[in-house]
Amino acid sequence: MMSNSHEYPPGQTREKHTSERAKPKQRRPWGLEWRSSVWFITLVVGIAITTDLLIYSMIVPIIPFRLQSLGYEGISGLVGWLLFAYSAALVIFTPPIAFLSEMYRNRKIPLLLGQAALIGSQVLLMEAPAFWVMVLARIAQGISACVIWVVGLALICDTVPEKIVGKQLGLAMMGMSLGFLIGPPVSGALDERFGFRGPFIFGIIVTAIEFIGRLLIIERKEAIRYDASFTTLVSRRSNSSPTLAYGTTAAEEKKEQPTNVSAGEAREEGAEPAETGTRVPSRAATATEAHDQERDQDPVHLSIPRLLLKLARSPRALSATWLTLSFGIMLTSLEPVLPLYLQSTFGLDVSKIGLIYIVAVVPSFVSSPLSGWYADRGGATTSTIVCLLGSLPFWFLIFIRVNLAYFLVMFGLLNLFATGTISPVTAEFASVTRSLEGVGYGHVYGAFNVAYGLGSALGPVIGGQLYDHVSSKQGWMALNLFNAGLAIVNLIVTVTYFGERTIVHRVAQRFARRSEPEQENRSSA
Repeated sequence: MMSNSHEYPPGQTREKHTSERAKPKQRRPWGLEWRSSVWFITLVVGIAITTDLLIYSMIVPIIPFRLQSLGYEGISGLVGWLLFAYSAALVIFTPPIAFLSEMYRNRKIPLLLGQAALIGSQVLLMEAPAFWVMVLARIAQGISACVIWVVGLALICDTVPEKIVGKQLGLAMMGMSLGFLIGPPVSGALDERFGFRGPFIFGIIVTAIEFIGRLLIIERKEAIRYDASFTTLVSRRSNSSPTLAYGTTAAEEKKEQPTNVSAGEAREEGAEPAETGTRVPSRAATATEAHDQERDQDPVHLSIPRLLLKLARSPRALSATWLTLSFGIMLTSLEPVLPLYLQSTFGLDVSKIGLIYIVAVVPSFVSSPLSGWYADRGGATTSTIVCLLGSLPFWFLIFIRVNLAYFLVMFGLLNLFATGTISPVTAEFASVTRSLEGVGYGHVYGAFNVAYGLGSALGPVIGGQLYDHVSSKQGWMALNLFNAGLAIVNLIVTVTYFGERTIVHRVAQRFARRSEPEQENRSSA
């Protein structure tokens, strides 16, 4: 038997075990392992993103006809205000949702409330007797989108080990493409067969089914309460720098903390003694688990102004936010222009133009998870640079007029690389939380959501203005040259500011090391 002098904290080990035995054992939830697993959380968030974009792409084409049936005039202007209501809600409600999600450390309840708001928005739009009710419905839909893009992505980072967070975010991002791909054709078919209520009823059914998936979620912190084997971290004194908000990397945790720790070693290291005979399965620790230990010892709660100031002072956070903004602009700037260009250049009608969009969507099923996987292996900086460099020549090649087959190939390759940038950028946002004390995943993905919302609002305006105010033959070229310029700026930003050690900093260090021997030789001579 070991002496009491080795107990940690001194004189409290026996009392702690007595109190633990006195606590009633909580009933283990059904399906605890798979409901809190990486694959299930990623699947639920991916389906949620798919549902969000599916509902959005189904409803927008129906709104003009619904306004006509209600007897309104000036339809295009009213549709513009409805689109603005959605974007405004996205931007305005993202900061408080992100702030509250991190303050209360809860992801499931916001996800359920957001899904309820999405169901309610569809019912309101379907039965709206007046325009102002439709505006309220679009605001509710924007709030729902805030929740999934902020809380959903943060939930993935809470659950997934750091070394594969990029890949899992990339898999979830496939939902963007899937939603846009399914939405328009399903909406058209249901509207033609069942009337304007058909797409809304279909959307409500899909949303209700997806609500069940969110209801089944068990967050990692809740799973640990029922089964300690869900974490391999040993509670110990933190010797890390206080600036690390989310602890060390998974690889470092694996090196520092062996799976089997004896009682004596645990006490010497400042850990709580584990029960004899308990076997903890090997699992890479999530970043949030490491952060939770430091947070319990010295919690940091930043106000919204201080939080914004801290993000604004971080070059990494600003560069990731800029890339998200520009990605939204580049992606959406083509939306109002592409149908006009295809019609005037190749004489395509609406049905054939719809097939062209499939060419844009399908490559992203490959690029999003692949670029996310490479971000985990080679770093978010390298993955982003590869995607930006890969897309750059196709911004020039796509405005060369040859034939439709040539356009399809160039358009497909452009989207293969352009859509691949979003996965490493989201992985870079996750890394930002580990370099800024008091900044959580909800905070950084709130910045991501606001930036993308602003970009997607500016993109169609920029694209439409460039196409209309330049000569009809040169408008398409002008828009693509603008996007090529954005890609070049993004390359410069990525090289200069991305990563803990930027590429510019690494190159400067190598140059300095090579110049040192030359200076020594000159001084000795």
